Amino acid sequence: MADSTADESTNADTLWRELHKVLPEIWYDGGGKDHCEIDEAIRILTCLRKIESKNPESDISPVEVPKEFICTLSNKIMIEPMLIASGQTFEKSYILEWLKHERTCPRTKQVLYHRFMIPNHLINEVIKEWCLIHNFDRPKTSDEVIDLFTGDLESLLQRISSPSSVEDQTEAAKELALKAKRFSSVCVYFVAKIPDSITRLLTPLSISEDSNPEFLENIVTALHIFSTSEKNKTLVAENPLVLPLLAKYMKQGTVLTRIHSAATVNSLSYTDSNKIIIGNSEVLKALIHVIEEGDSLATSEAFSALSNLCPVKEISEKAVSEGLIRAAIKKIKAGSNVSMLLSLLAFVSTQNHQTTEEMDNLGLIYDLFSILRNSNSLVNDENAVVIVYNICKSYKALQNVVLREEKRDVVLEEENKHGTFTRLENQEAGRATSLAKRILEWILR
Repeated sequence: MADSTADESTNADTLWRELHKVLPEIWYDGGGKDHCEIDEAIRILTCLRKIESKNPESDISPVEVPKEFICTLSNKIMIEPMLIASGQTFEKSYILEWLKHERTCPRTKQVLYHRFMIPNHLINEVIKEWCLIHNFDRPKTSDEVIDLFTGDLESLLQRISSPSSVEDQTEAAKELALKAKRFSSVCVYFVAKIPDSITRLLTPLSISEDSNPEFLENIVTALHIFSTSEKNKTLVAENPLVLPLLAKYMKQGTVLTRIHSAATVNSLSYTDSNKIIIGNSEVLKALIHVIEEGDSLATSEAFSALSNLCPVKEISEKAVSEGLIRAAIKKIKAGSNVSMLLSLLAFVSTQNHQTTEEMDNLGLIYDLFSILRNSNSLVNDENAVVIVYNICKSYKALQNVVLREEKRDVVLEEENKHGTFTRLENQEAGRATSLAKRILEWILR
């Protein structure tokens, strides 16, 4: 009897060794070309179940799950193994989440020629047999929240806030920006779930001399991406480090830093509760600086932010006092971002008629005449006429009759030489047509 038990024990050891040889072939070859490895694994497991059932003590020690049964995405035993185009198998819920964002195999990194998947029933049978032998409690379904792309965020933040070297800090910032760009779940998780994440992310910038442009670009890029999530906008804007640093990097740093800084403010400005916070900060002046000095992309982001902010009357008045009119006209005269800046000035001139005097003093009306004579854009025509009309209204309000007549003559001369407003009046009905008619009534009566 003793000999029989010894023989069975020896057979079990041999079977386990055979099983561990077969399993890698199953997993790394996509189940084998003719499934013979699967059949062999099930045969070995069936034999093992018979042997182990005669030896109850074998279940006393803890069992280690073979690594081939573990999904490399979930790091847990698979519940619903799914086969993808690369021939590799993963847990269903995790590979579904992966394929929402990626078109590569998580294991082999090869590009998948399709994103379809099928249940891997054969591998599921192997896992089921193994669980029966070891009385392993395999979960039936998985309803956990998948943090597929967030597991290393804390370590990345540690490398940024407490770096071992400048190179490692820069690489961590680059990885974080890339993750934030690729996976929306990272944006929400980083801000909401990691304690003091924004403060820890920005603290190195607030204490450094900005001697590492690449690091700075990646941090500001990541911040911009975090700000695009609706759930993050208030938390980001209310952090005391955010707006001062954005104001700083809209005035200095690389072109990319300026663009992403302005884009972050633009993103934050869509939330009503953030508008007063931004308007009361130094960011407003920095946006105007970008309008005046920035490149086309940065100016576009700054314009969009100011368009969101200026409907608040107090912010509009402050923007004008900070030099918005001068900055916008400078760009228009240079022929840069003309359409968007005309739109902004048209709005401001309608909201605050005192701004039209500054526009006129800076010679904008002559640029508007030129635009109206040469424009092929109905939108530009309308915005230019809105501004001219508002300037004319300010002329009419002048108490000095002589000066009022001199000002009117400026518009009349344009009409006499080029017929600018008659042409606009004869266009299809629209706002530009009705305003041109009003201008003509005033200058020709």
